[in-house]
Order: sequence, then structure tokens, then C-alpha cells
Amino acid sequence: MVSATIFEAKTSLSALVKKAQKGETVIITSGRQKTPVAQLQAIHIVSKKRLGALSTPGFLLTSAFYEPLEEEELALWNGEHD
Repeated sequence: MVSATIFEAKTSLSALVKKAQKGETVIITSGRQKTPVAQLQAIHIVSKKRLGALSTPGFLLTSAFYEPLEEEELALWNGEHD
């Protein structure tokens, strides 16, 4: 963990950001007692993932997907059993 006063943070922000990008936590302090007032840390960007068949490159729905279901199949989807 690294700490810096507000003045130090203003004069060396680039260096502090690089430390944060490397995984270090940077605490910004204020006043003579160096009271912690802020924390600088890296943001970990999470990529969006598509699940199942939709994640397959080139996956396309055929026109059959948009056709209405038959009554029997629709009843099964709705939990209606014979």
C-alpha cells in the first residue's frame, strides 16, 4: 500500500496511477495528521460473455425459429400435460 498527501498526489498523479494499475492501493491523505480521505485503485474491466449457442461465432437463427409453435408443443411449454 502506498500513501500520498493531496499535494504529492497532484504533483505525481501519473506515477500513482501506474502503481494502482500494477495492483497497489494508493491512499490519499489530507492535513498535518495525514488523515486518509481517498483511495486510488485500478478498475478491472470485465468483458461481457454470451452463453450457450449464442456464443458460437456465426450462430444465426433460422426462419423456423420465428414460426408459431404447434398447439401440442405450446401446451407442453405451458406445463399442460395430457
